[in-house]
Amino acid sequence: MTENLPAQQQGEAKHKATRTVNRRKVIAAGSAVAAAAGLGLAATASADQVSGATETADSTGSASGSTSSTSAVCTLNAEVTEGPYSLEGALVREDIREDKEGFEVQYTFTVVDQADDCAPLADALVEIWHCDALGEYSGFVGGNGHEEEDNGTFLRGGQLTDENGQVSLISIWPGHYVSRAVHVHMRVHTDMTLTDDSYTGGEIIHTGQLFFDQDINTEIQATAPYTENTTQETLLEDDSIYDDGGASSGLLTLTALGSSVSDGYAATLTVGVNSA
Repeated sequence: MTENLPAQQQGEAKHKATRTVNRRKVIAAGSAVAAAAGLGLAATASADQVSGATETADSTGSASGSTSSTSAVCTLNAEVTEGPYSLEGALVREDIREDKEGFEVQYTFTVVDQADDCAPLADALVEIWHCDALGEYSGFVGGNGHEEEDNGTFLRGGQLTDENGQVSLISIWPGHYVSRAVHVHMRVHTDMTLTDDSYTGGEIIHTGQLFFDQDINTEIQATAPYTENTTQETLLEDDSIYDDGGASSGLLTLTALGSSVSDGYAATLTVGVNSA
């Protein structure tokens, strides 16, 4: 599947655009328990169990509460397109917001390796990127009809997983753009070489997308600064990429950081990859 938008000119972006899609199979599942304490399950799950696991559960929640989803830690999934707005050479950093306004999202990802009985995968670069509140991607500003400064790096970046396979990233809740539900792009790299603030080389072993509870997102998109984006929004149920598979299809587990959506959310997901 491909996204329904023409790629825009990169302008003065600091990275080289690429649209290659790695077709490896991956395993992914998300739950607050898995992110916080499920590493034991991840370490003991076998590859044989992985091949037959299909159960998933959608997450539900509200602005003042949290969402939850449950499924086997190792659920075999097909990858999805990285879309037309990917760039090479992301900055290695925890906070990717730069000066972008929006509601904070604190991501925690746990990466497990199917090739090692779903044990935590250390030293993998987890990279994410997404549009800003106006639906614009750095390096491609103008694609959603807005004019703003484009430095080619805002809302893009990644961090290395620790010995527990975990990584934390801080960003804002994405806006929306024509033809797609609100989402975040993800890649997992191995064997790359770190530079002063980025990386070179390596192998992409997972390409996926992350999604948000529709009820919470509807409230956020109706709140400033997201209301400045007047383009039509696509609901999660109508998205061309999300297949209603819950956590195994990238649906994040969300926990409110306060009593208002403007206080932001913690978002967790366990992502399984095959490094073989």
